[in-house]
Amino acid sequence: MDVEVISKETIKPSSPTPNHLQIYKFSFTDQVSPSFYIPLIYFYNLNDHKLGNNIISGDLKKSLSKVLTHYYPLAGCLNDDYVDCNDKGVLFLEAKVKCNLSQIIGEPNPRKLNKFLPDHVKNFILAIQVNFFDCGNIAIGACVSHKIADASTFITFIKNWAAAASVGGGGADDSVKICPELLSATLFPPRDVGESCRVSLPAEKNIVCKSFVFRGSMIAALKEKYAGGIHPTRVEALSAFIWSRFAASTEIKIGPERVSMLVHAVNLRKRMDPPQPDDSFGNISGPTATIISEDIGEECYGLVKMFRDAIGKINKDYAKKLQEGVFEHFGLLGSINDDGFDRREVVNFYYTSLCRFPLYEADFGWGKPIWVAWGGWPYRNIAVLMDTKCGNGIEAWIHLKEEDMVKFEADKEFLSYVSPTSCAQRMY
Repeated sequence: MDVEVISKETIKPSSPTPNHLQIYKFSFTDQVSPSFYIPLIYFYNLNDHKLGNNIISGDLKKSLSKVLTHYYPLAGCLNDDYVDCNDKGVLFLEAKVKCNLSQIIGEPNPRKLNKFLPDHVKNFILAIQVNFFDCGNIAIGACVSHKIADASTFITFIKNWAAAASVGGGGADDSVKICPELLSATLFPPRDVGESCRVSLPAEKNIVCKSFVFRGSMIAALKEKYAGGIHPTRVEALSAFIWSRFAASTEIKIGPERVSMLVHAVNLRKRMDPPQPDDSFGNISGPTATIISEDIGEECYGLVKMFRDAIGKINKDYAKKLQEGVFEHFGLLGSINDDGFDRREVVNFYYTSLCRFPLYEADFGWGKPIWVAWGGWPYRNIAVLMDTKCGNGIEAWIHLKEEDMVKFEADKEFLSYVSPTSCAQRMY
């Protein structure tokens, strides 16, 4: 698959950012967040929309420019503890793809998918690449710095940009109301944070990311499998299943000298007092840890309750501690601060769930996306969970060391729940 970048420019806000808004301070949660990028790719079927590439590109750029007046920090420059909202702009690339969209959807390859994302983006907070397929269809790849935005912020931004573009003429219709709440530093005032408190994940080599689709019927089966007196959510059941098969296939032995820390990222917006709106901008999320320090069996039947208990601690009291600058590694140290923990080997596994987020509501005027894909990270032991198009199934993007992935994807128990990754199967 050949993807050729044919155009490169920066898109600035349509109106200059006022002087009193040109310093956007990091919140406490921004300060301690990692600086890597969140990558998403939206695929669209334009068969019923006879539009030229130039018209599509022009409308996308015009609407993006307008939306950036509301999301002005995304067009600025990152500094140590603030964004210089100098309207530098957003990187905007256009690319030609020498194949048809059906060839990508039918047999997705995460390494190839990265070609739909902009490259060399470190000098930008937000970067976008519009990919035009030979068949006339489109993929929009975008990535944003996690330093000032979590996944909820990013997905809401894409949805709002799409809404502005869908009204025609590049979003000139003021009927589209875009009012993000840029109050993160007020909710979580910045603190004097040392380097030891900043989350840093060094990129690794030989990391493989693969997509696994679980149909709604298989998710229901997993929920029943892990019930045991509790009614698991889709994410709880699948999280337990993924860990159980990873531990079994790689023969991880948990005991006194080797523990596991399973970390879920949790959206804080509706867990705060008062609850915050969905369009609250920034890193308004935090992790919670489930610690496994003894063998809980290959099937890990008690793990769902452990997840439920850990996530249940992410409440208004947890949010209040963050607002007061009580770090404790976002509560993780409170979960693992027992005698001798530092002397043990720790196996970490991280979950990020984008389920129930409005991924499939980003309609630029051509209809909703037929597929939203994850771009992948160069980090091990991560599972990113995303709804399939109808919302009943889940697509899991799992990142493992190459040698671990070979064992994991050969696990018969795991494969018995996985659907073929064709376009049709993603719909269920």
